[in-house]
Amino acid sequence: MQEDILFQISNKLKEVRKDKGLTLQEIADEAGVTKSLISQIENSRTIPSLPVMLGLIQALDIDLNVFFKDFISKAPGQNVIIRRQEDYQPFTKENASGFFYHRIFSKRFNDHHVDVVLLRLKKDAKRPMVRTNAYEFKYVLQGSVEYTVGKNKYVLHQGDSMFFDANELHNPKCIDGDETTMLVIYFFNEAV
Repeated sequence: MQEDILFQISNKLKEVRKDKGLTLQEIADEAGVTKSLISQIENSRTIPSLPVMLGLIQALDIDLNVFFKDFISKAPGQNVIIRRQEDYQPFTKENASGFFYHRIFSKRFNDHHVDVVLLRLKKDAKRPMVRTNAYEFKYVLQGSVEYTVGKNKYVLHQGDSMFFDANELHNPKCIDGDETTMLVIYFFNEAV
C-alpha cells in the first residue's frame, strides 16, 4: 500500500508541475530544495520527507486537500497488484530527446527498490552518457539497439537481454527501423 501511495504522490507532483508550466528548477528554487531531489521524487526514486512534501505542494500553489483528493490505496490483504496499460505512468528524463518512458511498476523491498519501465527509443534519440545508482536489466521487445557501457558497445536484437552495473556511464542507440522498445528493470540499493 505504501508504495502505491508514494507512486501516486510522485505522479501527482509531476502532473501538477507540468500543468502549471513550471520547470524542475523553478519548483526547486521556490521549495528550497535541489532540482535533482525533485527529479528523484517525481520518478519515484526517493521518498520526500513531510517538510519537503509540504514545501513542494506550497511551491506548486495547490490546496493540500485538492492535491490528495483522488488518491486510492490497495485493499488490505490483497496480495495481487494488477497494472492496466492505461495506468502506466509516462515520464521523461532531463537532457533526453526521443526517449519515451512508461513506468509499469515500482516497489520497495526492504533496502531495495525495483522499478519496471517500458522504454521506446526513437531512431534519432539523443542524450548524454548517464550513470544510474542501480543495476539495470534490459530486454529488447522490438527492434535492435547498440548499447554503450563504459568503453564497450553491445548490439542487442529482439529477444536479447543484458544486465549491468549502471554506475558505469551508459547510453542506448536505436539501430534498426524507426524505434526500439525495451523492458527495463532498475534495481536500486537504498541501504544507507
